[in-house]
Amino acid sequence: MTTMTRDGHGGRYPADLYSDDRPAETVADLAAIDDAAVARFHRDGFLAVERGLAGTGVEAALAGLARVVGDPGAVSVQFESWADPDADDLDERLDGVRRLMRFVGVDRRIDAVAEDPGVLAAVRRVLGTDEVRMIQDMALLKPPGGGREKPWHQDKAFFNLDLTVPVVGVWIALDEATPDNGCMHVARGSHRDGPMPHFDRRDWQLCDTDVRRADDVVVPLPPGGLVIFDGYLHHGTPANRTTTRRRALQFHYAPADIADITTEERLEVFGLEGRGAEC
Repeated sequence: MTTMTRDGHGGRYPADLYSDDRPAETVADLAAIDDAAVARFHRDGFLAVERGLAGTGVEAALAGLARVVGDPGAVSVQFESWADPDADDLDERLDGVRRLMRFVGVDRRIDAVAEDPGVLAAVRRVLGTDEVRMIQDMALLKPPGGGREKPWHQDKAFFNLDLTVPVVGVWIALDEATPDNGCMHVARGSHRDGPMPHFDRRDWQLCDTDVRRADDVVVPLPPGGLVIFDGYLHHGTPANRTTTRRRALQFHYAPADIADITTEERLEVFGLEGRGAEC
């Protein structure tokens, strides 16, 4: 019988849905992304970078996130169901946030991360064009002791963008991201499968039986480490069952001339249950 694990939101998922047996190979820093590393990105669908953002950048980004959560009028904030969004204590309020969106342009310290020259140079290399644009900004704050699972999914399933044109995500750890507190898992090479059906279960997600568990690679990272990944890559993050924070920024980039498609066109490919879902 399959053992089930309960995440911080009350959802249950198979305990063996995420494997910690195969840690990702990393490059030392953004400057180390050479032609061989770019080739590995295209082969595997991701590239993990040990030192992607300097410590001062991490501290500035965390200060920026605290500011926008403390004054959230201009941003989109989603709290965990058990959290108190009106808590007077800012740390308590922060530790209840699941997700922040649309904060670029609100705080310059976070803007600096989205526009980091090293990050953008790496994005341009893997996309193969100098003309890129950011299409999404998000912070994923998996609170201690109750940060829910983000089930396996493909990020392109959430964007009304040409399905034939590549989209690249950049996931940046702001705390140490570990297997226990919900670091990223990726299925190596799964981006080559193209778009897959998604279903509204614990989230809008790949069916658990479609997860390529044999290809699961776990990506623990220090603060400032990052993952660059293809928009079709299967990936997910288990629940945070520790007392430590696991905060991360995520940005998506695409060629500047990528064309829009309709929601209906996207859902015809990925599944009609995804209407209104956000990555």
